Amino acid sequence: MISPRAGAGAVSLIALLLPAFGGADAPLPARMADTGGGRQLVTAVAPGPRATTGTVTWWDRRGGRWVEAGRAPARFGANGLAEGASRVQGTSTTPTGLYGLPYGFGTEAAPAGTEVAYRRVGPNSWWCQDNRSLSYNRWVEPLPADCRPGEAEKLDEYGTQYAHALVVAFNYPRPVRGRGAGIFLHVDGRGATAGCVSVPKDAMRRILRWADPARGPHIGIGTVDGPTAITRY
Repeated sequence: MISPRAGAGAVSLIALLLPAFGGADAPLPARMADTGGGRQLVTAVAPGPRATTGTVTWWDRRGGRWVEAGRAPARFGANGLAEGASRVQGTSTTPTGLYGLPYGFGTEAAPAGTEVAYRRVGPNSWWCQDNRSLSYNRWVEPLPADCRPGEAEKLDEYGTQYAHALVVAFNYPRPVRGRGAGIFLHVDGRGATAGCVSVPKDAMRRILRWADPARGPHIGIGTVDGPTAITRY
C-alpha cells in the first residue's frame, strides 16, 4: 500500500517502473516467461490458435527495457497454431514456443548490412523433411540418398517465399521424428503457410538488417492468450 504522504511523485515513479518489472502495461517481451537471454527478440502473435494472420514485432533491449524496433503483418499455418512441444508434422500448423534463429538464407543475396550468417540458395539446395533420413530437418546440398525427394523441399523452387528467410530452430538442436521440419520466418507467398511464419518482403529485409548475432536474437511464437499464449514461453 502507498502511504497517503507519498504523494503524486511516488505514484508517478511506480507507474514508470511497472513496465520494467513486467506489469500489465509492460512491453510484450517483459511479460514473457523467457526471451532467450539475448538483447533482441522477434514476437509473432496470432489472435487465437485457429488464426492464420497476426503481427510480427521485433524488439531491442536497451538500458534495461525492451523497445520496439519494427512491426509487420504476419501469416501463420493454414490450420493455425499448435503447441510446439506436441506438434505433429504435416498438420500445416505453426509451432508455438521460443526458438533461436541460427542463420538466414535466400534465393536472393542478403540485404546490405546483414550480419547474421546467410546461405545463398543454389540449384542443389534442399531441406530434408524425411523422417527416415539421417539429415532430417537439415539443409542438405545435394540431396542425400536416404532423403526422398518427395519428403524434402527444393529451396530454389520457392523463389518468392525464400527470397529471404531466417531458420527458426524448432525441432532443430535434437530433432524428434514426426514433430516437424523446415520452419522458417520468410517472405509472404499467396496466403497462409504450411507452418512457417511469413511477412512482407520489405519487412523480411528489414529484419535481416536488424538482426545482430552478437545480441542473441530469438523468436517467440504464440497467441494473445490461452494455452498457447506467447507470455507462457
